[in-house]
Amino acid sequence: MCGTESRTQLPLATTAQQGCSCCSPATEKQADAAVVSGTQYALEGLTCGHCVQTVETAVSTVPGVEFAAVDLVPGGTSQLTVTGAANVAALADAVRSSGYVLTGTK
Repeated sequence: MCGTESRTQLPLATTAQQGCSCCSPATEKQADAAVVSGTQYALEGLTCGHCVQTVETAVSTVPGVEFAAVDLVPGGTSQLTVTGAANVAALADAVRSSGYVLTGTK
């Protein structure tokens, strides 16, 4: 096998994008644009990706929530974005049951 290439070649992103075609920043920006259309809430107490996953999972189970995403600010005020028609008190309860605090809307 000396001298033979056995790896699968993946297409590269265009020069306007950075990184490979599967995880280029342009793809991430498109996903962020969809998230911003929801209601935004301030969260306290999150420090890592596991915290984010815990809150997103809990909030996603609230009736009326179509989508939930957290923008983590370790040690600061993180942002929870929720789309759908969910009761704010139910969202606060879900966040509290995860061990964190929903401090208000942004």
